[in-house]
Amino acid sequence: MKFLLVVDDYLPGSIKVAARMVHDLALELKAQGHQVSICTPDDSLNESYTIDDFEGIQVLRFKTGEIKNVSKVKRAINETLLSFRAWNSLKKHFRSNHYDFIVYYSPTIFFGFLVKKLKNLWNGRSYLILRDIFPQWVVDNGLMSKYSPIYFYFKFFEYINYSAADVIGVQSPSNKEYFKGNKKFQHKLDVLYNWSSVDKEKLRPGFYRERLGLKDKVVFFYGGNIGHAQDMMNLVRLAETLGGYSEIHFLFVGKGDEVELINNYIIEKNLKNINCLPSVNQNEYQLMLSEFDIGLFSLHKDHITHNFPGKLLGYMKHSLPILGSVNKNNDLQQVLNDANAGFVSENGDDDLLVNNAIQLIQSIQLRRKMGDNAYKLLNDRFSVYSATQKIIRRLL
Repeated sequence: MKFLLVVDDYLPGSIKVAARMVHDLALELKAQGHQVSICTPDDSLNESYTIDDFEGIQVLRFKTGEIKNVSKVKRAINETLLSFRAWNSLKKHFRSNHYDFIVYYSPTIFFGFLVKKLKNLWNGRSYLILRDIFPQWVVDNGLMSKYSPIYFYFKFFEYINYSAADVIGVQSPSNKEYFKGNKKFQHKLDVLYNWSSVDKEKLRPGFYRERLGLKDKVVFFYGGNIGHAQDMMNLVRLAETLGGYSEIHFLFVGKGDEVELINNYIIEKNLKNINCLPSVNQNEYQLMLSEFDIGLFSLHKDHITHNFPGKLLGYMKHSLPILGSVNKNNDLQQVLNDANAGFVSENGDDDLLVNNAIQLIQSIQLRRKMGDNAYKLLNDRFSVYSATQKIIRRLL
């Protein structure tokens, strides 16, 4: 079978977990005997498109305007044009190359028109990997009114995105609640957990501990987006509360709209046990994961929808115990706690979060046991093999 995977960010230039996940999916599909191509935008191209190879996967890159780390208006305009630009640049290739299945990743919500056109061209089937219920989460967090014209604009493209899919893979059972009562899309739903390859790279740890002066520290590590949806100040307050523990350090690596807020707070409070560093490439990120002790995550307490942060896969892959807080009734809490892969509490229960952190600080045996359980959970429930098998079964 021939698969076309469509994603708005891809390797080797991307630092996003989504790019890594889609690449792992492509490699696994290829290993199972399928032909795979990636379709992805690239704002650095001088020509309208390129076709190249990355680790044995054919990559179709089409020229687009900037959609990462730009103003919200510019991003919205350029993302709106993604389907048009993809088709306009690659239509010759699409017309001369037939694909059986289209697998597309959201965010972004703007590939719906492209997928509809390709399905009509090839008479194929499509699977939407839905990782971000947008624009609903923006409304949940008070960043946009549900009566705003912009909200209705995004809702229109969300509708097209869902309509283009034969199957919609949400990332947890709780996410099905978003579609409750929606007869048009409810029958399409499938629970598709996030995934990762389970093979550990051969790395030489120690570089970052030496460089950052963390050789003898227990390091709490956070890697990924640093924005409103994560409520990163939740983790900063944790570090501040644990300031009396001289043997620990908090390290945040990433970018987002709350980086400046965090850095200003660190300076204002003169916090010595926390650093916030810029994003690094995928190889550097994996090296960091191999060196540090505890994987951190946070989800904003006002979220109504639920998600499974992709960063957790990296933590599991490197056998890190997980410490985090989530919005109310998020089933991720039960999944991780039941597997004894770490401690996950409800955002807002600061005392419990602190107590959980202290348990991990005080016992290296507990950290090792929970880290081993995290890796086992990855193999049992979040492997790329199980994800590909589920996608294929639903498309056939």
